[in-house]
Amino acid sequence: MLLLFCCWDDEKKKSKWMEHVPGSFGTSASFALRFGQIIFSFASLIFMCLDYDFYDFTTFCYLTTVMAFVTPWSISLALADTYSVLLKQLPHEPRLLSMVLAGDIVLSFLSLGGACGVASATELLLSMGAPICGDNLCSQYQVSATLAFLCWFLLLASALFNLWSLPSLLY
Repeated sequence: MLLLFCCWDDEKKKSKWMEHVPGSFGTSASFALRFGQIIFSFASLIFMCLDYDFYDFTTFCYLTTVMAFVTPWSISLALADTYSVLLKQLPHEPRLLSMVLAGDIVLSFLSLGGACGVASATELLLSMGAPICGDNLCSQYQVSATLAFLCWFLLLASALFNLWSLPSLLY
């Protein structure tokens, strides 16, 4: 369901209808998506860092780095969503929404790449019977990759909702 808000444009002295998509930046649904991103990215980071041997593989370090970027990004945007929801004032700046959209898209693709890399490297290590997979380390890596996939899905959903609402903010 799309909510329509009318805002007054002082420069052109005409009203303009703006659509706010549930899940776009500044809504409570966006906060829920951001909260899920925080949980999944932090949990993926924790599962990856439980073992010190993950530094031996570049793909494991890559996922750790990406999730270390996703977590503060999601926390800061969740705080902005909370502020917008509490004040009941949605952000109407196209530049701000464009920056949020660009960050979501970039981090979405980076987290997908990291999750795919860790999943394939872990599968390769398991099929080779590598000694690193002793003590259930590969199962921890698989859980971390699964959580990164879930985080990617929520990042992509946030990006798509923001992309959907961006044209209504432009003239």
